[in-house]
Amino acid sequence: MCDCIDKKIKEEMQEIMSKYKVEKDNLISILNETQEKYGYIPKVAQMEISKYLQIPMAEIYGVVTFYSRFTLEPKGEYNISVCLGTACFVKGSQAILDRLKDKLKIEEGQTTKDGKFSIDTTRCVGACGIAPVFTVNDEVYGKATVKKLDEVLDKLM
Repeated sequence: MCDCIDKKIKEEMQEIMSKYKVEKDNLISILNETQEKYGYIPKVAQMEISKYLQIPMAEIYGVVTFYSRFTLEPKGEYNISVCLGTACFVKGSQAILDRLKDKLKIEEGQTTKDGKFSIDTTRCVGACGIAPVFTVNDEVYGKATVKKLDEVLDKLM
């Protein structure tokens, strides 16, 4: 990343953090706002948060990697997440995930080279009644099938 981008992120992080008192309890709120702004938590942002809240980088990294809401890598324009919770898995979500990986030629946690798609998995989206489920950004697709996935992907491509 070039210095000009790092400088811009540092300035934007100062603006975000200035809304919060220098208290460790504000870490999640600052991370949430950072995730919303950038779509991930850039390393330079983590460093700025570490300085501001006087928290070691390792602790921030631990929080970011613990919560599935946060990510260290940019997501695609279309972030597709397949539920692998018990209800979804029993009803065939693994086949949906396998098809998705095959069609996009990437693995879980990766983004296509063009930045258009990324793949994630989750353990539950709270939609067990319409299992199996996958999501595209915030849109939930229930009673999903490989055919339904193909239709959605065709529209997005």
